[in-house]
Amino acid sequence: MERLWLVLAIVAFFLLCLWGMYVGWRRKARSQSVQVPPFPAIPDEPGDVLLESTGLYVATTTAGNWQDRIVTRGAGLRTGAVWRLHGGGIAVERGGAPDFWLPRDAVTGIRRDTKIAGKVMGTDALLVITWRLGDADLDTGFRGDDLDDYPQWIEQLKIKGGAQ
Repeated sequence: MERLWLVLAIVAFFLLCLWGMYVGWRRKARSQSVQVPPFPAIPDEPGDVLLESTGLYVATTTAGNWQDRIVTRGAGLRTGAVWRLHGGGIAVERGGAPDFWLPRDAVTGIRRDTKIAGKVMGTDALLVITWRLGDADLDTGFRGDDLDDYPQWIEQLKIKGGAQ
């Protein structure tokens, strides 16, 4: 009988922890929905695809703070993704989460990195795009299936977007 109570106590503690994480995630999403405007939708006619990569959308964080994940409006969900570079911006198409658009004129930087919220790697295996949305500066991280695509992304966005 003592073992039953111990098991029930452990299960109750585990459920309480899950509930606390859920409440914290919702509270953070509510506060960020005031601070971060909705992500732009992909235009109906974005133009020709200049570059395309498949991989994993990792996270969007506040720029310069790699652990401050943006969770509002589905931005905190890690999903498989296809990134397509068009003349006017980048279409981020995510499976099971809202797609969004990174306007080319909003891109302020692009780099390879080793970390972004929830993902740390030993090599520069993440492509991180810094961009401006309203008054917020954001970093959006992508882990591509083919890391050899990264130099093309960096070159395309440096030349045409003025990103460093």
